[in-house]
Amino acid sequence: MLCRVIHLGDLDPIMAGFVTLGFPNCRGAIDGSHIPIQAPEHLAAQYINCKGCFPMVLQAMVDHCGQFTDIFIGWSGRMHNARMFRNSSLYQKLETGTSFPQQKIMVGDMEMPLCIVGDVAYSLMLWLMKPYISHLDPSRDRFNV
Repeated sequence: MLCRVIHLGDLDPIMAGFVTLGFPNCRGAIDGSHIPIQAPEHLAAQYINCKGCFPMVLQAMVDHCGQFTDIFIGWSGRMHNARMFRNSSLYQKLETGTSFPQQKIMVGDMEMPLCIVGDVAYSLMLWLMKPYISHLDPSRDRFNV
């Protein structure tokens, strides 16, 4: 497994950029991508995914402009995004509170910590927001947008 972390940019402009996108106190957006590879013959079963391809999974966090701020790569295509995330150094830093400053804002009457956003594959955490699923009322639909 390969692991390389890239940190680009200053936190304040990134957070300001996410505010203009409608999401205050956000540090980044995270997702995984399957990169097709030629699987090693003796390990092919470990790389095949649900679509019958042989990828390696890349997890990336980006800023408000889509520029990489964290990359984690090297897991086989059988690995689910959420499991790969839980095994990344970014997750460990977010879970222990050492990745971002302890900065919170008030949204209505709720205190909101600095967070990242991910898709439905990720688990909802205090520091990771994800979209609502299923039957959406207008306010939840606006949140997802």
